[in-house]
Amino acid sequence: MIFTETPLKGAFVIDLEPHRDARGFFARSYCRRQFEAHGLNPAIAQCNFSFNQTRGTVRGMHFQKAPARETKLVRCVRGGIHDVIIDLRPESPTYCQPFTIKLNAETYRALFIPELFAHGFQSLLDDTLVEYQMGDYYAPENGSGFRHDDPAFAIQWPLAVSSISEQDMTWPEFIR
Repeated sequence: MIFTETPLKGAFVIDLEPHRDARGFFARSYCRRQFEAHGLNPAIAQCNFSFNQTRGTVRGMHFQKAPARETKLVRCVRGGIHDVIIDLRPESPTYCQPFTIKLNAETYRALFIPELFAHGFQSLLDDTLVEYQMGDYYAPENGSGFRHDDPAFAIQWPLAVSSISEQDMTWPEFIR
């Protein structure tokens, strides 16, 4: 795997290193030792799928507060997404700064998201499937978020929003 740190310290783009032959390829998509070597929390408590039927679907912006802060390893396994993370660590020099990346099933690229980052995405194609590996268990009482169109961040989504949950529409605005 190839780890490339984003401008937001601790967040990494992770590319596979496929070993190809006549059958196709084989590639490692996770290795605890490699994550530890990059100073990342390698814990995986849950694995989840997010199926997005309609192009333009937005999910986010979500994060979990203490004591259930979670890391995420996100990979699009079918279709494509416009993925957005925002650094919510008050002591960070990149506090409240976003990072965006396109993830799709053609590149197998993943994004490692540290604790205290908000995360959301928009599906770019119908029938998009996203896989999450979570560093802690889902704790609804610690779940939080803010709206996808929060003026504090002015996220530029590439498509008109075709579908979004009621909860994601009712998150409060982010207050610094």
